[in-house]
Amino acid sequence: MLSLVIVLKGLVEFAALLIVGQAAVYLLSFGRHERNVVYRLMRLLTSPVVSLARWLTPGVIVDRHVPAVALFMLFAIWVFLTFMKFHLQLSAQA
Repeated sequence: MLSLVIVLKGLVEFAALLIVGQAAVYLLSFGRHERNVVYRLMRLLTSPVVSLARWLTPGVIVDRHVPAVALFMLFAIWVFLTFMKFHLQLSAQA
């Protein structure tokens, strides 16, 4: 069980870093982000997480804010998995 939590935590961290990296490339590309190969690759890799965030959020949320919502959701999942990892490590030592 501990191994599963560690793997899931790593995947969440990877997805969150991809969203942050995508935002950095967006800011540094000065409006030409759609032609940037790195940006498109990051968008492809984060599309399942962003699509899930779009599905979970109400329609009032603007589409361009959905990646920020996805990042917040990943952070909440990361906090939960960190707590679970800590709990499982303590119970394994006892």
